[in-house]
Amino acid sequence: MPKDVSSLELALHEKASHTTLTRWLYQELRRAILERRLLPGTRLPATRDFAVQYGISRGTVVTVFEQLQAEGYLVGRVGAGTRINERLSQDVLNKPAPQPRIRKLPVPLRGLSTSRPAHPFRPYEPALTEFPVQIWARVAGRRLRRTSSSLLAGGDPRGYAPLREAIAAYLGSSRGVNCSADSVVVVSGVQQGLDLIARLLIKPGDPVWVEDPGYFGAVAAFRQAGARIIPVPVDEGGLSVSQGEKLCKPAKAAYLTPAHQFPLGMAMPVERRIAALKWARETGAFLIEDDYDSEYRFDGRPMPALQGLDKGGSVIFLGSFNKVLFPSLRSGYLVLPPTLLDPLLALRLGVDFHPPSLDQAILCDFMTEGHLGRHIRRMRDMYASRLAALQHQARRYLAGLLDVSPVQAGLNTAGFLRNGMVSRQAEEVAANHGIEAPGLDRFTLGRKQVEGLLLGFAAFDEREIRRGIVTLAAALEQGAPRSKVRTAAPLAGVGTSRQTQS
Repeated sequence: MPKDVSSLELALHEKASHTTLTRWLYQELRRAILERRLLPGTRLPATRDFAVQYGISRGTVVTVFEQLQAEGYLVGRVGAGTRINERLSQDVLNKPAPQPRIRKLPVPLRGLSTSRPAHPFRPYEPALTEFPVQIWARVAGRRLRRTSSSLLAGGDPRGYAPLREAIAAYLGSSRGVNCSADSVVVVSGVQQGLDLIARLLIKPGDPVWVEDPGYFGAVAAFRQAGARIIPVPVDEGGLSVSQGEKLCKPAKAAYLTPAHQFPLGMAMPVERRIAALKWARETGAFLIEDDYDSEYRFDGRPMPALQGLDKGGSVIFLGSFNKVLFPSLRSGYLVLPPTLLDPLLALRLGVDFHPPSLDQAILCDFMTEGHLGRHIRRMRDMYASRLAALQHQARRYLAGLLDVSPVQAGLNTAGFLRNGMVSRQAEEVAANHGIEAPGLDRFTLGRKQVEGLLLGFAAFDEREIRRGIVTLAAALEQGAPRSKVRTAAPLAGVGTSRQTQS
């Protein structure tokens, strides 16, 4: 047995400011035992001596010793003191602690930045600095002061009833959706809605149409449910129903973004919408309509939802407040046909029971007091101005390098490469110059690559947009194949030849 010690010379790491003294001492002694700096059988000093030696209270030492003894690291006997347990497995002592296995992110997400602040042209971010935080705080404070015990206790799996009523009224007036509060289910966002729908509708091997290119979050939700993904090409009218029927007519569902196709930006015309509804009726399939940012239409009124044309209960409508207000709000909604409501709620009870009631009540007050409508109108004007700035600067500096799509809605637009580069190359050279612009190849599935970049404009003022376009143009010029580099004057000196291009 190792020699008894009356004092312990043990190097302890400095305590972190956010860690309690008890937690720190416990972690240090446990680490010393596992790393064999304290060998099995070693006798520890009496708790009083240990406390004096390390300048901490005896109560803290007693608490830590008792915890380690309860976990089997220490043994204590009357008259024999406290020792490191001699029966500790050598495998435990010698084997390094396993490192957690970190799974790689899905390819569409890999390499995308979430750092702050956002750099041009991060496509998935609204103008967070413009959100009326003071108004939200005032609404939240008032709601908190009058919160009832019933609101704190829990809620309906469909969501807070007054919020569902407000959402139904909002969707009916602004999006032409046929719904009542009873058909609305509050979720944390479109992604949770897609996950619930996929698990409800899809059995392993069931075919599902998805837009190509399209939203990778929908593809992920359907794949996790075991679906067989059918990439359906997108043309100038959005998802091609005729192509989908040729590829796989009897699919279980079709995911589409008819108001503002993601990521290319076109709107689905009414004849294509009618064709999609006809296909759904004939096959018994469901159309999953993702209305992700259609509040922001800059040319005329927002286009009515596909769901408003549905007379047969074939359309599931999804939307979210996370881009309209702020992403960390985590609040969205489903509008379900009557046949799906009860089965989806039964599934939801096994996931999270119900959404957070207090957050819903605050959002409800924000909507019913008119703040949401005012915020959307203000942001619509601002985003229209920022889109116009992006398009103007792109014509001025990116001619021959990147053609920016003339979208009239949303928070981002596609730019199509004209300098011989492929999407991934362009994304990499842009990132090397501090520009966030995901390649369009991240969103393609089976079709030929669409060579381009996705450019967000909502989060950046006109000065940032101009500076970002100039930097992006320099990056694309430097990275382009030599035979494709345009002959215009170099950007470094932004001279008269460039200025006259506008």
